[in-house]
Amino acid sequence: MFSSLISRFSLVWKVSGVALALVSAAPAAEPAIITKARAFVGTESALEAVKSIHYTGTLVVVDGGDGTAQPPVAMDLFFHKPYQQRVEATSPKRIEVTALDGYDGWQRLQDPADPTKWQQSLLGSEQIKRLRANTWENLSFFRGLDQIGGRTEDQGPATFEGVACQKIAFIHAPAIIFYRYFELATGRLVYSETENGSGIREQGEVRVNGVRFPKTMTNSTKLPNGQTRTYTVTFDKITVNEPSAPSRFAVPPLSTK
Repeated sequence: MFSSLISRFSLVWKVSGVALALVSAAPAAEPAIITKARAFVGTESALEAVKSIHYTGTLVVVDGGDGTAQPPVAMDLFFHKPYQQRVEATSPKRIEVTALDGYDGWQRLQDPADPTKWQQSLLGSEQIKRLRANTWENLSFFRGLDQIGGRTEDQGPATFEGVACQKIAFIHAPAIIFYRYFELATGRLVYSETENGSGIREQGEVRVNGVRFPKTMTNSTKLPNGQTRTYTVTFDKITVNEPSAPSRFAVPPLSTK
């Protein structure tokens, strides 16, 4: 359910205009495992009632890929239907905010010790497409991709670390794909990976408003130099349907004057 954390933080967990695509052909039948996966997470009424999710927690780098230790990072992630998200990462040296507001995306870097020192930039179209896909993945609970121009593809049985699974590809665009491994017996999400080879494992459980969320998530991301960065996010609080002002996601003005 929780997709690539990297996409959300910068992660950044690309929908090339698929949200506006017209689908002339009848959508393919939904794989049966999706019904079971949704039932594992919550009842249909509980899932349909979710309009926003707010996570707060701490990110710890387990292996930075270069052997250097890094301090914990305070994480604040907010996802709101249909296509709004805000991810704020706070470390001793900087505050990084990445946000999406429909078709607008932006990033702001702030010196926590000096409010006058900051940089702000608008995200490119490819980054916005991926953030839109990421937002959908966090709020859809596996259903309805065909309604926004994407599709699911049943890739058949797969065994992951000894667990019998069904592998489903959630294809937002040719270069934006989330692969999910669902346990055949229960529908539990065992493992997720993206088209670039990054992987996510979920551990523990937190129930909010009748919906099952993970307590921790471990993300392994492939770096350009061939090494792998691994980090874990532990959630301290998860809130569903928290009120939020539009300004939370809107591009901040460059001047307060």
